[in-house]
Amino acid sequence: QAQLEESGGGLVQPGGSLRLSCAVSGPIFNGRIAAWFRQAPGQEREFVAAIGWSNGLTYYAESLKDRFTISRDRAENTMYLQMTNLKPEDTAVYYCNGPVFLRDPKWVPGNYWGRGTQVTVSS
Repeated sequence: QAQLEESGGGLVQPGGSLRLSCAVSGPIFNGRIAAWFRQAPGQEREFVAAIGWSNGLTYYAESLKDRFTISRDRAENTMYLQMTNLKPEDTAVYYCNGPVFLRDPKWVPGNYWGRGTQVTVSS
């Protein structure tokens, strides 16, 4: 059964960086789009970024595109989210998900979710 497993979260000071990883078991994203979502306490789940697994095309939430970078390593079957200049409002549980599709203007999550990794930005 396909699984997603996130790692790399933690506590970081404002202005710091983190790289999240999502290990993917199974070829669930071949030819499809994988994504990162996040959910802060008391907030709705929010789209962060997505990447075409085969072609590498990337998509970002407009408010995050200057600080976050999504990538994937097909050989390792792993997706990444590099986050820089982190702010307290980036504090959330980050989830990898897919395969997603765009129902303009929103990205619709797929059936596969990881358990999430907590990112806390605080001094």
